[in-house]
Amino acid sequence: MLLRPVDDGVIAIGQASHAWVSGQLARAWRPKPQPWEDVCLAAEQHDVGMAQWDLAPALNPRTGLPQTFVEMDLDTHLRLWHAAPARLFTQSRYAALLVSLHGTKLYGRRDLSTLDVAEADRIRAYLAEQRALQQRLAAEVGADWETLRAQQSLMFTWDGLSLALLLGWDPHEVEGITLRGGATVDPWPFAGDELTVVCEGRRLRGRYADEAELHAALERAPLERLELTLRPAA
Repeated sequence: MLLRPVDDGVIAIGQASHAWVSGQLARAWRPKPQPWEDVCLAAEQHDVGMAQWDLAPALNPRTGLPQTFVEMDLDTHLRLWHAAPARLFTQSRYAALLVSLHGTKLYGRRDLSTLDVAEADRIRAYLAEQRALQQRLAAEVGADWETLRAQQSLMFTWDGLSLALLLGWDPHEVEGITLRGGATVDPWPFAGDELTVVCEGRRLRGRYADEAELHAALERAPLERLELTLRPAA
């Protein structure tokens, strides 16, 4: 869950809706990575493991709002990321492979020395499991590792740009590309002179005492459709 601040509260944006933006960035990217449809599917579905969780998210008692993706407990976060690749098996094994690679890139950035031993061991186990899966899927789809590493970097780029755009991170630099002012991208990597992306969320006003109250509020919250336009830096 992402929480985008607005004047009278927040817009709660599900991880799958944020991933939809990543997919729109992927579809506009030039040059097109290949296999094109599989790569775009992976970008669009990289947070598929969290889609069900976001329908009834846990409450952050400190804020009275849904837990965001950075506030989730480690066991829940690992469980959802562990499940994500398999959710794409009946669509595209290549996309499943890229989703797995994205998860291990995110977890590979964590400093395990700052965690307690049990948490660090759970992350190491996740990484080892996913790397074994990646070897199997790469052999199955006939993918070469140079291409896969480049596309892993693209997945990270699209994910980071989508998060920065939706959460107002300004400026935000990822893999040599900088987003400023929530509108300009430098250097410009997309087709066309501008790019408009869309996603959906729910507007929440106030704070909630428990998860039942939060979930009821999400059910009745007004739908918000966001349209955000990116342009090249001058």
